[in-house]
Amino acid sequence: MAAPRVKTAKQTVSLTLNSDLFAQAKGFGINVSQVAEDALAREVAVRKAELLKSEIRQDLEACSAYATEHGSFAEMVREHYREVDDES
Repeated sequence: MAAPRVKTAKQTVSLTLNSDLFAQAKGFGINVSQVAEDALAREVAVRKAELLKSEIRQDLEACSAYATEHGSFAEMVREHYREVDDES
């Protein structure tokens, strides 16, 4: 289920639908506009999630490549504090 959306202005658009399916939907009293809006909201949420996963994957690969080349940040911090402790 899509997250609730903030009420915004509606825009009139034109859709091409199967006429028999549309007639059946109207016969059942289905609010076709609301169904279309809900379906679009779900699909947009799916696409945003896929994009975010892709961006996170790229960032993790970049971090991994950096760590491979320069060592891990955590190890650098441990090394630093070992040196500070050894100087004390």
